[in-house]
Amino acid sequence: MRPWTGSWRWIMLVLLAWGTLLFYIGGHLVRDSEHPERSSRELSKILAKLERLKQQNEDLRRMAETLRLPEGPADGGRVHSLEEQLIKAKEQINSYRSIPADGPGQTHEELRRKVENGVKELWYLMRSEIKKLAHVESGDLQKRADTLLQDLGDQQRSIMTDLHHLSLADGAGDWREKEAKDLSDLVQNRITYLQNPADCSKARKLVCNINKGCGYGCQLHHVVYCFMIAYGTQRTLILESHNWRYSSGGWETVFKPVSDSCTDRSGASTGHWSGEANDRDVQVVELPIVDSLHPRPPYLPLAIPEDLADRLHRLHGDPSVWWVSQFVKYLIRPQAWLDKEIRDTTAKLGFKHPIIGVHVRRTDKVGTEAAFHPIEEYMQHVEDHYQMLGRRMHVDKKRVYLATDDPSLLQEAKTKYPDYEFISDNSISWSAGLHNRYTENSLRGVILDIHFLSQTNFLVCTFSSQVCRVAYEIMQTLHPDASANFHSLDDIYYFGGQNAHNQIAIYTHEPRGGDEIPLEPGDVIGVAGNHWDGYSKGINRKTGRTGLYPSYKVKEKIETVKYPTYPEADKLLNQ
Repeated sequence: MRPWTGSWRWIMLVLLAWGTLLFYIGGHLVRDSEHPERSSRELSKILAKLERLKQQNEDLRRMAETLRLPEGPADGGRVHSLEEQLIKAKEQINSYRSIPADGPGQTHEELRRKVENGVKELWYLMRSEIKKLAHVESGDLQKRADTLLQDLGDQQRSIMTDLHHLSLADGAGDWREKEAKDLSDLVQNRITYLQNPADCSKARKLVCNINKGCGYGCQLHHVVYCFMIAYGTQRTLILESHNWRYSSGGWETVFKPVSDSCTDRSGASTGHWSGEANDRDVQVVELPIVDSLHPRPPYLPLAIPEDLADRLHRLHGDPSVWWVSQFVKYLIRPQAWLDKEIRDTTAKLGFKHPIIGVHVRRTDKVGTEAAFHPIEEYMQHVEDHYQMLGRRMHVDKKRVYLATDDPSLLQEAKTKYPDYEFISDNSISWSAGLHNRYTENSLRGVILDIHFLSQTNFLVCTFSSQVCRVAYEIMQTLHPDASANFHSLDDIYYFGGQNAHNQIAIYTHEPRGGDEIPLEPGDVIGVAGNHWDGYSKGINRKTGRTGLYPSYKVKEKIETVKYPTYPEADKLLNQ
């Protein structure tokens, strides 16, 4: 029998650990010789840790001894046996990482109790003050209501700050950073593998034409939709972008090519999309816009891959957005000139943190896809978030990155809010006008606006705008979880052409008016929108009734799909 070749590594690591601990103990005994009581306490703690290390070392030694190749011919049974041993070893090592030796840390528990007490105190305040409002003279009612809102806001920010610190306690913040990077690296590697087949002439391909009749954000989302289906059907995406309405040279003149080795759409057979099963023997498939897609595959948003679902639910507040963001991340890798343009513009504008992004879309959206929102509506949420940020970090200046297609808005904002520093490029606003919309200068402007919006600490915008949603998606690639770093004045997040967005009721609700609907735990609700007043609107799919319901009485129903797992790509990542 052949012992596991890594045993000597474990022995050396254990000897090193013992030596380090002996040095640590000796140092403490020398330094604390004049304080025998403290030395005794320290020695007890060290010996307890030493005993735990000894036990873990013994477990690992036994694990190393059992991790041997079974005797016999090299067949599938031997490989399967080894795989089972490796899985058990991985589980045992992970258990050491995930279980604190002494339970939650002191900071974690203190913050947990502080949050619990803060919620109770908030309720006491609300109950008391609302009762008092009934006895307030009508002339003083508005003043009393304003004071109450101010006090409630202050307590809400206090609780949210405690929750922020709680989320970082006991190394959770470090874990989140690492897990986010590992997951993103995994997906980016799989996409790269798919897009660079060994033999392009034999690869199965999906052809996507970028020239959908809409703006940049909409076209980018169109390519993302194509990419998701390519990934799900294991076809290399061929992006046709010649004579792109924004840049005649095509996508590759602005962003890096979607493939380094396979850009030729030719193949033995070509056909239009007719469904994954029907297209199995067709080498090259042309994909229509999502509005004309039939049959619809399961890979459309807001579904996420089954093999990543557990990790995403643990890491991120909106796994569906995270999944979309990974395709955006791959697609918008800038060419060298664009990367330099971004760096130069960052320096020119003086863009630095803390800063809040505001995107105000006017012109073609107002009156058709969105309502008009004055600058005051946006700035209310900007001020609220700056009060929150002030509890977490030093705010030397209240900065706002203002992106808009209305050139007159910058001066209006500066006049109305002199205490803020507005960072904006009015030439971008002019280029975003309808008469300049589809030009290379306009493309440069919208890319820069989206970049800077995504880089902000918080985003205030309207999700009816594709530009705002793209910025929000990119924001997810820059943080472990930025799902809560926004406020939309209108829609909730959505992806054009998505499958149904459903929620599940977790509490019973009895309607208090004709505009509300009843809920029972387990009911599936098709959500239409959040009114941002504590209520959402949707349809109870069991009863067929449409109306309002308390937002806190439901949770998101995230659909999972059996995407391919690309094991060969994962092997390359782990080499």
